[in-house]
Amino acid sequence: MGLLSIFSLIWGILAIIGMAVGIIPCFGSFNYLNIPFAVLGLLFSILALVLSSKKELAITGLILCAVAIFIGGIRLVIGFGIF
Repeated sequence: MGLLSIFSLIWGILAIIGMAVGIIPCFGSFNYLNIPFAVLGLLFSILALVLSSKKELAITGLILCAVAIFIGGIRLVIGFGIF
């Protein structure tokens, strides 16, 4: 089940890239798409952490998704959900 850990890591990297796009001014509303994407990645990372033997990759994916959710949420609050 090492494949699930790699999948969660890739999902976390994509969530961080989406968060970086959402930080750019006038692209803040992109976080409305990225936060649910990162939540799914968080769920996959938890599943990978429970089932997989490569826990380091799953933990990294979990942290990346959590950071994307946290910073994306703060960005939505700061930009009033529009900007």
